[in-house]
Amino acid sequence: MTFRKMRRSGQLLTVEECNEILNNATSGVLALIGDEGYPYTVPLSFAYHEGRLIFHCLKSGHKIDAIKNCDKASFCVIAQDDVIPENYATNYKSIIAFGKVKILSEKSEITEAINIFAEKYRPGYVEERNAEIEEALPRLCMFVLEIEHMTGKAAKALIERQ
Repeated sequence: MTFRKMRRSGQLLTVEECNEILNNATSGVLALIGDEGYPYTVPLSFAYHEGRLIFHCLKSGHKIDAIKNCDKASFCVIAQDDVIPENYATNYKSIIAFGKVKILSEKSEITEAINIFAEKYRPGYVEERNAEIEEALPRLCMFVLEIEHMTGKAAKALIERQ
């Protein structure tokens, strides 16, 4: 698959800047193909680890049905969104990641993913976390987006300041 190049290449963020955004952000919007081919987007918390975005949810619902029907997805994170009214402008930074979504099925994969996720949102507390994870495993679904392509973009004003 060849992904489109960003038109405004002067506003392109580096891979390192994109990784920093993904490591620090706590939410974004997952885009899937939903019912009858309509786009389905859903805001989600996530963790970023080794080129993968990690998500959790329940084992059924619109999101899971969409993933089972088509594994292609994109995920958008807005890292900065400062409106400058007097300039009719916005100082923004955002990334879009494209890839394929995989629902994890092996207990070891699920446990590893939920531990990465949990460590991001509540570092430490390993014993407490392990007990909660064990109790939640029967109803928990973990899925990952394996990033195939990613672009980040920033407002010209932010690029010019660097």
